[in-house]
Amino acid sequence: MTEARRAAIAAYKKRESPAGIYAVRCSASGEVWVGQAPDLDKIRNRIWFELWLGTHSRTALQRAWRIHGEHALVFDILERLESQESAYLRDALLKKRVAFWRAKLGAHPL
Repeated sequence: MTEARRAAIAAYKKRESPAGIYAVRCSASGEVWVGQAPDLDKIRNRIWFELWLGTHSRTALQRAWRIHGEHALVFDILERLESQESAYLRDALLKKRVAFWRAKLGAHPL
């Protein structure tokens, strides 16, 4: 492995991943699901992978995927959180903000 590759891998591992609130919207049905993630960079891929496999735990979201197709679902980042001193503070803030967004959008939990 070259030195440049090692440096690139180390830099990737040290990068800060933004936590935040996201929504998945179904343009065909108008349904919205809102969730929280400690790493917004990875959550969309995880959700789409589970939907593609047919194993997502939210049956209504899985049903929307099956009936309307992938093209009808849109992933939106609603809010990015500033980095927190501790995971406890980050998690408490995520819970508060996800409750706000669910109420505001009339959304299902994700």
